[in-house]
Amino acid sequence: AKERLRAVDELFQTSAPNSGNELQGRVRIAAPVGFGHKCLMPALMELSTVHPQLDIDLTLSDERVDVVDEKIDIGIRIGFMRDSRFIARQLAKINMYVVASPELINRVGTPASTDDLNHLPVTGLVDRNTGKLWPWVFSMDRQWTPSITRFRSADAEAELMAIQNGLGFAQTPDFLVQDLLRQEKLVRVLEEVEPVPWDLYIYRPQRGPVPQRIRLVFDHLVSRLSVR
Repeated sequence: AKERLRAVDELFQTSAPNSGNELQGRVRIAAPVGFGHKCLMPALMELSTVHPQLDIDLTLSDERVDVVDEKIDIGIRIGFMRDSRFIARQLAKINMYVVASPELINRVGTPASTDDLNHLPVTGLVDRNTGKLWPWVFSMDRQWTPSITRFRSADAEAELMAIQNGLGFAQTPDFLVQDLLRQEKLVRVLEEVEPVPWDLYIYRPQRGPVPQRIRLVFDHLVSRLSVR
């Protein structure tokens, strides 16, 4: 394992000293839409302020992006990373919360179990790859997919607006709702059956030595997005 880690580190090393030319140019990044807006953009704007010579080319999409074919330099992914074409580093854990507005809970009550969701208004997020709703996931690998929704969209921010306006209960990643929970604009429910957190990865295709500008962006994102 130590030998493999050493080999990975060597891919990020260059023998030439840093220069202005090495830290300028385009860096192509791909990330999920919601995470890109909420977490990635602030980190990139901070970096761009310090290094204005960088040309950040950002693709935000919840559809499957073939980063090799699209020549993406750095990717962000939530979920499994088992593709040997990539060098990946785990950054953090993403929790999935079921939430609703206080007004909705006052009106219809709090679900005591997942079965209660069948009789309560809910929203749904559409998987752009299949056109179907993403299933909700719970502890013990249980899944539940809404059969009737009050609102559905392939856009997580549109769904979040619907949740805030009391259209339904929803399951959503923690990074989208943490601030709203702290401000008591949303309420977290069914905490006892929340699923095991998902892994958040940053990765890049294995293409040999890494240009300094890509390593700069990669290291900055690791620093800003990692949870210690």
